[in-house]
Amino acid sequence: MYALALIRYRRPFEEVAPHVDEHRAYLRELKAQGLLIASGPFDPRSGGGLLLRVPDDDVHGSLDRIRDGDPFVKHSVAQYELLPWAPVIGKEDLDRL
Repeated sequence: MYALALIRYRRPFEEVAPHVDEHRAYLRELKAQGLLIASGPFDPRSGGGLLLRVPDDDVHGSLDRIRDGDPFVKHSVAQYELLPWAPVIGKEDLDRL
């Protein structure tokens, strides 16, 4: 199963910025685990988005753990909107990643 995570800053970016390196290190861990396909900030810088691949048998649990492990959430500077996603067109391309 795939999922989209929309991350929205809860604080001004000046308060988010000190946590960006820790957040990106966390995302690199998710990438190494095969959970994160791609990520990046929105433009303008109001948050960011994640494209995730999570186990079919624990979609919601996996997404909750991903959100709760993010330093942005731990430091209360951002919130997640988690959207399980079942792509149809282009799914084969995603599956090859």
